[in-house]
Amino acid sequence: MPPELAVGGFVDRHGLGGPDRTEATTSVLAAIQSQGVEIIRLSFVDQHGVLRGKTLAASEAARLMQDGCGAPSSLLLKDTANRTVFAAYTQGGGVGRSEMQGAADILMVPDPSTFKILPWAPHTGWLLCDLRFTSGAEVPFSTRDLFRRTVGQLSQRGYGFVAGAELEFHLFRLKDPRLQPEDAGQPGAAPQVELVNQGYQYLSELRYDALDQALEPIRHALEGLGLPLVSLEVEYGPSQCEITFQPREGVAAADLVILARSAVKQAAARHGYHATFMCRPRIPHVVSSGWHLHQSLRHLATGANAFAGETRQDILSGLGRAYLAGLLAHAPASTPFSTPTINGYKRYRPYSNAPDRAIWGQDNRGAMVRVIGGGCSPATRLENRIGEPAANPYLYMATQIISGLDGVDRDLDPGPSADTPYETAAPMLPRSLEEALQALDASACLRRGLGDDFVDYWLRLKRAELDRFNAEVSDWEQREYFSLF
Repeated sequence: MPPELAVGGFVDRHGLGGPDRTEATTSVLAAIQSQGVEIIRLSFVDQHGVLRGKTLAASEAARLMQDGCGAPSSLLLKDTANRTVFAAYTQGGGVGRSEMQGAADILMVPDPSTFKILPWAPHTGWLLCDLRFTSGAEVPFSTRDLFRRTVGQLSQRGYGFVAGAELEFHLFRLKDPRLQPEDAGQPGAAPQVELVNQGYQYLSELRYDALDQALEPIRHALEGLGLPLVSLEVEYGPSQCEITFQPREGVAAADLVILARSAVKQAAARHGYHATFMCRPRIPHVVSSGWHLHQSLRHLATGANAFAGETRQDILSGLGRAYLAGLLAHAPASTPFSTPTINGYKRYRPYSNAPDRAIWGQDNRGAMVRVIGGGCSPATRLENRIGEPAANPYLYMATQIISGLDGVDRDLDPGPSADTPYETAAPMLPRSLEEALQALDASACLRRGLGDDFVDYWLRLKRAELDRFNAEVSDWEQREYFSLF
């Protein structure tokens, strides 16, 4: 018999449970016992969209489902090099929250509906967690909770958010993991890799067959997790691939991306490969990777697609047009969430498959937003092509909803479809992370939707990243100036 679920713990005391959670938790405990699970990974998604957490003995599972597990709150104060940006040991922990002062613990509370047994480590159970202060209150910098609140506000209007992901990534053969003592650091040295194909044969069957041995472990991992995989594709560039998934609704759509990226990287590493969702690796002849986010709203009352037009002549419904206009209007300010890295801005280039301006087109891959379907089609949706695959999905999707609903509330007009998107006048997208952060800082819409505290927190994190970048002497500078002057 599986261990009995404890009662009266943290979850019960703070009203986080309920019949559905109790039933799901009972199923988790039974699966742990029947499937021979020996250890449990408790993970939460940090501000950068990276999984963090702890691994515990499976014998602790019943207690963990009720009481959660502590983790230092300073994990939420770090930049992409894992350097603590805020003064955690000062009053308010540097972010005005006494609960985080001194790197005090926050609690990872497992969501039993997310339980998986990892196909590449079958003795290992995995649970995605929500973050809570020890008082039971939500942690304001938890991006999964932020997205859940945004989806909840949308549902109050009678709509559900439906999203499907196309994620491009690079898959290299690992040559040297760079694990010598001198390779350590914050961050450490990047691994040395070699190509698995030479690229430039987009969707070539021969190129796919050459990749088959490398992609099979990834496919088995994704399908073994129950993720709704649609395709594994050979992308244009050297060693570049793409995975696509069936759409999911609400928080599950973002959870899918988190788990898929982690599965790809872990399954690849166990078979001698290095997978990266970095937008543009510093590899000769490389092609940038993107994240095309397909999205629509559905009527909760009927399940019908709220973007579908009433007649065959309608490209979008009135709601869909206004939502689209909101995406365009707030594109510069939302770019720090769709493209949060310095590297990602090297993707925006004219006359490419990546946008350089806030514009839309009907089935046009050069536009920032591509309208697919149209008319009365129940598959009508908006494909936003602005994102990089490293983006935190909770923030990317939340800012899409916030921007789109502002367009609806103000009844904005997106204008006509751009058949020549790189020749049509439109607001340009930011050319750098610094420019994007300036647009976010000035955005009343996103400050209202995300909250001033979160926006200021995000600006501080990303500006610290920029400061470190600007302080480095690059190879370009060395080549340009060292001999000349």
